[in-house]
Amino acid sequence: MRGLRCCLLALLATLLGGRGAGCQPIQAGNLHLLTTEEHKLVLNRQMKGVLPRDCHEMLMASSGQARDGVYLIQPGRFPVLASCAMQAGGWTVVQHITVNSSVSFDRTWAEYRQGFGSLTGDHWLGNQHLHDLTRGPGRYTLGINLVDKDGVTKAGEYDPFLIEDEAAGFRLRLGLYQGTALDALTQDTENYLHDNQRFTTKDRDNDNYFQNCAKLEFQGVAGGGWWYDACAGANLNRRNVIYWQKDCHKEHLCKYAWMMVKPSETLKLVHTGECRKDEL
Repeated sequence: MRGLRCCLLALLATLLGGRGAGCQPIQAGNLHLLTTEEHKLVLNRQMKGVLPRDCHEMLMASSGQARDGVYLIQPGRFPVLASCAMQAGGWTVVQHITVNSSVSFDRTWAEYRQGFGSLTGDHWLGNQHLHDLTRGPGRYTLGINLVDKDGVTKAGEYDPFLIEDEAAGFRLRLGLYQGTALDALTQDTENYLHDNQRFTTKDRDNDNYFQNCAKLEFQGVAGGGWWYDACAGANLNRRNVIYWQKDCHKEHLCKYAWMMVKPSETLKLVHTGECRKDEL
């Protein structure tokens, strides 16, 4: 944290509109999610020393002054770029999709691992980065936002949220759900259960169906990578129809959807004999 504090004044000047010193080349493991011209949009590109682990840590380091936009974070060994929803509370956006997007979500395992699209629009941050973000040391929450054709927004949160490593197939692990949208990932209301499933892409079939769910087409568009069962009660990576059980489907169209993560705020009080201690 020392390096974070040392650069705070210079960082605040950048976040509040100051030019700062001359630009240095950006070092990040997912530079392909921005064009070269868009590198100037990275709001903490002048930051020296220790980078924040996620968008929420960046928001806290800026005393709540950080703006929505693209930032450098470092959840793992290497820095990565991420879109940050600061005004909503410091969420790290890991997916954004627009119905009939020009960005194809019909991608390979390697592409879903490293991420694709544009951080200024529709994109998938990358399964490896999702694993790095959620593996700890603290717990993380997954947020889901859905906007229908009339502009009505429904949302939900899963706490905790974890993506296992590649050796485990980037398996999805979810905790308790709350929200205005239907729970489409842990409730078996449509005979599909996405929680505890491994990730499937068109070139790596880890689902429970006799065919590859990521290859199945609707109106000529393949399903895209997802944590399929056999196949889906929800799928936010099919770009022609955003699907979330009864909230988003071909009869009730949704225009946008996005997924984001931030550290969990859940605290549980545990009483053991005469001792009292707060534990996550």
